[in-house]
Amino acid sequence: MPDRSRSAAAFARARNVIPGGVNSPARAFGAVGGTPLFVARADGPYLYDLDGHRYLDFIGSWGPMILGHCHPAVVEAATRAVRNGSSYGAPCEAETELAELVVEAVPSVEMVRFVSSGTEAAMSAIRLARGFTGRDLVVKFAGCYHGHVDALLVSAGSSALTHGVPNSPGVPKGCTDDTLVLRYNDPQGLAELFKAKGDKVAAVMLEPVVGNMGLVPPSAEFRTELRRLTHQHGAVLIYDEVMTGFRLAYGGAQELLGDTPDVTAFGKIVGGGYPVGAFGGRADIMKKVMPAGPVFQAGTLSGNPVAMAAGVATLKELKANPPYRRLDELGAMLEAGLRAAATAAGVPHRVNRVGSMWTLFFTGTPVTDLDTAKSSDAQRFGRFFWGMMDRGVYLPCSQFEAAFLSTPMTEAHVTETAAAAREALREIAGG
Repeated sequence: MPDRSRSAAAFARARNVIPGGVNSPARAFGAVGGTPLFVARADGPYLYDLDGHRYLDFIGSWGPMILGHCHPAVVEAATRAVRNGSSYGAPCEAETELAELVVEAVPSVEMVRFVSSGTEAAMSAIRLARGFTGRDLVVKFAGCYHGHVDALLVSAGSSALTHGVPNSPGVPKGCTDDTLVLRYNDPQGLAELFKAKGDKVAAVMLEPVVGNMGLVPPSAEFRTELRRLTHQHGAVLIYDEVMTGFRLAYGGAQELLGDTPDVTAFGKIVGGGYPVGAFGGRADIMKKVMPAGPVFQAGTLSGNPVAMAAGVATLKELKANPPYRRLDELGAMLEAGLRAAATAAGVPHRVNRVGSMWTLFFTGTPVTDLDTAKSSDAQRFGRFFWGMMDRGVYLPCSQFEAAFLSTPMTEAHVTETAAAAREALREIAGG
């Protein structure tokens, strides 16, 4: 086992002044055990920890680093911008340039507002939908995560007509009384809800391709029913593309799938990995946002010039040199390698993949929603996680998070990862 004593010491120090030693629970390794690694630096497809170990990074800051770490064009743009000041609290042209790129890339988006995080984008999209429709009810799906906003932080139930129950202390029940939770990929449950409450639903929000219960793609019937019912009942269809936007295609999952939501939320990829979020959609809806309309949204760091510059550089690179076909080919190669490794080890498994996003589930059951995802053997995943870590492959530290490829990765990286998986899975089977 590699020596990770410096990370252990850094974690012990952090726990004295930071709750749990980390600034986001996703980094705490709670699902896999052990001590989280502390990163010293990153470059291309790699992370380097405090102890000097190198890891092939399949997290990519939870998705946005599609170009890898420290892409020269992004670094140059951010460096040039920060020399002119890190924050103005006033408009700058880079905001408009990035907005034009987003609108050009995503046909369903006619206007866009920048914020500082994916959570803020989701929260603002919900407020906008309620303000636009004059209704209160919001529908979400079990296993879809939309940030830590109170109204969407509800337990992952699948009952169509029950109210969401807060799954965090500090979230009053009243905050989720107007949130309804359905099963993902369940068109019948969706139809039943709209039959009972369709005239009260402000919005339906979902990840069009889920990354937050592991990778789970939508069925065609589910997507068709979503668009039909929301249109029929005058509800706003919101796609949370914080993970999938500009990753699965230049126009996001909606381009790949051929869908047209009313509003879309985006995350850090539109800022080159900097703290950025955005929400955009039909002009008649977006014009309800203040100061054009009455729906309040504000933020001093919204449209931050450094993040805008990094975002412009990222989207220009993705537009000029689209990586999506190559990433899909690498993903297919990795998927085949993981399937072969798990089959050879006799380990029950499912590999779900869409483009450059993927998850190896430790279950023999097809994974189509949260309930089937939970059939996975989380303890076995934890052993696999550390087996891969010890072989220099950094995976998400939970069975229920998607992994991501990036453009600096090569066929050799995929071959090495499949070989590491064979060894790690053989150990699991033997243990």
